[in-house]
Amino acid sequence: MSFPSACRIITGIKANATTRSRKPSRVRAVAPDEHAPTDLRLGRIVRLLMDHAMVVVSGTKIAQEIASSRSEVWRLIQQLRQLGVDVAGHPATGYQLRAVPDLLLPEILRPMLRGTIFDANLRHFYKIGSTNSAAMAAAAEGAPEGTVFLAEEQTAGRGRGSNTWDSQRSTGIYCSVVLRPALPPSEVLVLTLAAGLAVQAAIQQVNPRITADLKWPNDLLLSGKKVCGILTEMNAEATNVRYIVVGVGINVNQTSFPGDFIATSLRLESGSEWSRVEMAAALLKSLDREYRQLVEQPNARQSILRRFAEHSTWVRGKAVRIEETSSPMQGTTEGLDERGFLCLRTAAGVQTVLSGTVREAR
Repeated sequence: MSFPSACRIITGIKANATTRSRKPSRVRAVAPDEHAPTDLRLGRIVRLLMDHAMVVVSGTKIAQEIASSRSEVWRLIQQLRQLGVDVAGHPATGYQLRAVPDLLLPEILRPMLRGTIFDANLRHFYKIGSTNSAAMAAAAEGAPEGTVFLAEEQTAGRGRGSNTWDSQRSTGIYCSVVLRPALPPSEVLVLTLAAGLAVQAAIQQVNPRITADLKWPNDLLLSGKKVCGILTEMNAEATNVRYIVVGVGINVNQTSFPGDFIATSLRLESGSEWSRVEMAAALLKSLDREYRQLVEQPNARQSILRRFAEHSTWVRGKAVRIEETSSPMQGTTEGLDERGFLCLRTAAGVQTVLSGTVREAR
């Protein structure tokens, strides 16, 4: 995941350990392969243990379910423990979950996403450079619409310019999705705004007392601090989109941020820990609804612009300055134009903000 601006265009026209036990012979515990997709068998084991939460599941049964050996089951259990999954037991007695893990594994999320475009191609990574970069590369190689990239941790989360996106392990949601809409490139900004609405709705679905503010075009704020960033990247020709990747980063359970990051998390704002699994499922279901409406309903664009303006304190009547652009501006926001760009009343009249960082004027 990465968040340098609302939309970057790439065109075809150059434009915790449990009771110790003796390890089986000739088997070595190996840490998950970082930067590689998570072994799908890990999710299947977790799903099996969740479905039999009240009993100890034998290594033999697990081996049968995943078509593997008991020694391989032991090795995979060690990987789950290294990922933070609290699994009790050992090969002689069997295994049991002590708590439902808050990992964004496909086998946990998929049942919650049935009926959406995101339930068939979920790709999970223990660690990755950037989910957006991986999704863009996969899309270029033909990854189908609805492919989802989820990571527990990012090592190269990009921010605006040379900034970075803090991606602490298993505390936030770092998610990118591949879309292939029959839309012109001019509609991509509207898709970014729709994604913002989707995140806002997902947060409220999980906790109705938390209402994030939408900051044009790609941030969500709580208490004036960033809690979510959105990046939409695309590959397009002059008149049609080949594919789009929408990346969403949400600060969920962080309790602190490094350096001078002006950020917050859902946990800091609510005072309690959140389920990342529940939040990720709500996000993808909400994004599915917004996306389907955009591509299927003729008046969806007008609805998105209207709702974004209604749910944002930044779109109208806010004194702001526009930075990181060739023509810095200052004035008062006056809504969105028909394309979704911000209108700003300045001393020289009403100007259209096409890009740049919007900051509150002091």
